[in-house]
Amino acid sequence: MIELKTPAEIDKMAVTGRFVAKTLAELTSIAEPGMDIMHLEKTARKMIEDAGAKSCYWDYAPSFGSGPFRNVICLSVNDGVLHGKPHSYVLKDGDLLTLDFAVSIDGWVADAARSVVVGNGSDEDQRLIDTTWAGLEAGIGAAQAGNRLGDISKAIGDVADAHRIPVNLDFGGHGLGHTMHEDPHVPNRGKGGRGLVLKPGLTLAIEPWWSFTSKKLSVDKDGWTLRLADGSNGAHSENTIAITEDGPRILTTLD
Repeated sequence: MIELKTPAEIDKMAVTGRFVAKTLAELTSIAEPGMDIMHLEKTARKMIEDAGAKSCYWDYAPSFGSGPFRNVICLSVNDGVLHGKPHSYVLKDGDLLTLDFAVSIDGWVADAARSVVVGNGSDEDQRLIDTTWAGLEAGIGAAQAGNRLGDISKAIGDVADAHRIPVNLDFGGHGLGHTMHEDPHVPNRGKGGRGLVLKPGLTLAIEPWWSFTSKKLSVDKDGWTLRLADGSNGAHSENTIAITEDGPRILTTLD
């Protein structure tokens, strides 16, 4: 079921969104070569506790995972692109790190992801990250009241096509509100003019993710971390937005 939010409820989601954006900004700023990524997990836990927030990941047990997820953030490195289960791993110079973070505050959820190059990385990895961000901006730009869901997917897919990037359709964006994953599903490629009419009050997480060479995934032994099957690096950018009469409103921002 799709629940449209009132302007006051969107304002509450924006409070959560600012915290999500702040946490991701803090974690990406401290990630450096020689750091164990469990330090990022522990820092996120402390920030959640201090804010009186609730992790959307802790004890999360969807059909595509192996048992309850007992961490508060997804941390994926290099060819790990989605659902990275934190474990002891020391970051190396040039690693491509993706952080995906979702919490609720006072019952309202926000979700966002950022990919960064740790230390001195390759121009190719930064270009990959930039393409996901361009896809995100394009998708948000198409999220106008009166448009259709397919217009968002087409805008994202057009960016991928411009760079000859293969797009996986198994995982993409989604609705959210009181819970992290709600209807509708937002594929990262689609046909314009198709699907759900976008109405004010609809809240979505838009999240382009991909690699330059593969859309096939493999699952780690931890039952969660999804890796590119060809071993290529992947990147992921995500924001929570609201459809409004005045255009899309980004909720996971520090502005």
